[in-house]
Amino acid sequence: MMRLFMAGVLATTTIADPRIVDWIERNAQPQVTREMIGDAAVVGLGESSHGTHDEAVIKFGVLRFLVEEMGFRSIAWEEDWTTSVRVNRYVLTGEGDLDALMGELTTTWRHREVRDVLAWLRAYNAGHDDKVRFVGVEYYATRSLAYDAVSSYVAAAAPARLRELQRHLRPIRPRHENTRDNLTWYMGVTDKRPFVRHARAVHELVGRLPRNDAQRLALHHARQILSWYEAFSLPYEDIHGYRDARAAENLRWWQRRTGDKVAYWAASAHTAVAPGLRLMFGDERFGFDSAGSYLRRWYGDRYRSIGVRFDHGTLSTGDDCGVAPAPVPRPDPGFAGRVFGETGRAQYVVDLRARAPKAVREWLRAPAKLRAYAGYVPELAQRSYMEGGSLAQWFDVIIHRQMITPCTPLGAN
Repeated sequence: MMRLFMAGVLATTTIADPRIVDWIERNAQPQVTREMIGDAAVVGLGESSHGTHDEAVIKFGVLRFLVEEMGFRSIAWEEDWTTSVRVNRYVLTGEGDLDALMGELTTTWRHREVRDVLAWLRAYNAGHDDKVRFVGVEYYATRSLAYDAVSSYVAAAAPARLRELQRHLRPIRPRHENTRDNLTWYMGVTDKRPFVRHARAVHELVGRLPRNDAQRLALHHARQILSWYEAFSLPYEDIHGYRDARAAENLRWWQRRTGDKVAYWAASAHTAVAPGLRLMFGDERFGFDSAGSYLRRWYGDRYRSIGVRFDHGTLSTGDDCGVAPAPVPRPDPGFAGRVFGETGRAQYVVDLRARAPKAVREWLRAPAKLRAYAGYVPELAQRSYMEGGSLAQWFDVIIHRQMITPCTPLGAN
C-alpha cells in the first residue's frame, strides 16, 4: 500500500510512496551548496532535538561553510542577550575563560559540541581581520549586565536624567544573579504590574534620548529588561508567541545594526517558517507564530530555512548529555519525516525547492507533522511533534541523518 493524496490531505498508510523516495534519492546531495543558500541574508539552522551529538556536528559543518565560503559574519543563537555579550567578547578578543562561559549558557547548550563551536569561532577570529560575531536573540535570562549598561549610558549621556532612571531601575533590578532563582522569585510575585510599568518607563526614558549608536545599544539592553518582565507576566500559554516575536525582532535589529549575513542556530520550532505553528508534548499543546515566520515576512526569499532531521537513535533523557540515554524509535508512519529514512542513506541534503513530479509536490504541500523534542521523554516519543503547516512551508532545505546519539558531556574524554 502507498500514501494517497486526496484534496491536498495526506492519508497515511504503512509504506512510503516510491515516487517520493525516488525523488529524494535523485536529488540527495552530500552537503549544503552555494545554490541552496543563494543570496540569503539570514539562514535558519534548525535542529529537531536539542542535545544530539550528530545534529550539532551537522549544523557546525554548515556554519563553517556559511562563514568560510559564503561570508556570514554573525551567529545568532537561541541564547540570552546578556549571556551572549560575554561570549561575543570572548570569540572576538579571547577575553574570558571558555569553560566558565560554558557554565553561563542555558543548560541546553552546556555540552562539548557547543564548546567546539565557540572554540572554533575564537580560533577563526584570531586569524582573520573580518571577524565573526556571536549574539543571543533571547531575553529569558536577562542579568544585571543589561541594567548596568543602561545606567552607565544614561550617566554619561544624560546625567540630569539619572535620578529619574534610578527611580524606575532600582525596584526592578534582579533579586538574584542566578537566573533560575530570579525567575522563581518573580513568578511568586502576585501583582506584577508595577514591575512592568517600571521596566516600560526605563525603556521609554532611554528611547527619548538623542539617537546615536550608543543610545541604540542601551535601548536594546532596556528592551531585554522590558521583555523579561512582560513575558513572565503573561499567561503560560502566551509566552511562546511572545518569545518568538521578540527573538525575530532581536535578530533583525542585530542584522540591521551590523549589516552582517546571519546564521540563526536554534530549534526547528523557532527557525521554521511556521505561522500558526502548533507544538504537541503529550497532552500539552502550544500554538504560536515561529520566529522564522517573521523572518520570512521581513526578508522574503533572503531568509533560508534549513531543518536538520533524524530517523532513529539514542538521546539523553536529562538536561546533561549522557544522562539515562534511551532509544528513539523511527517516527510512526503518520509523520512526514519518516519517508526521509526510507532511502537507506546514512546522511544527505535535499533541496525541497527542486523540480518535482506532482505526487512529490502534493506530499511537500500536504499538512504535515514532524517530531520535535525540547527534552526527550521516551514515553512521548511519538507524541512530541510540530504541526500546523507543510514541509514546503517550513523548510527550504532538509538535512537528514539516519541515526543519532546523545551530545558529549563537558569534560568527557
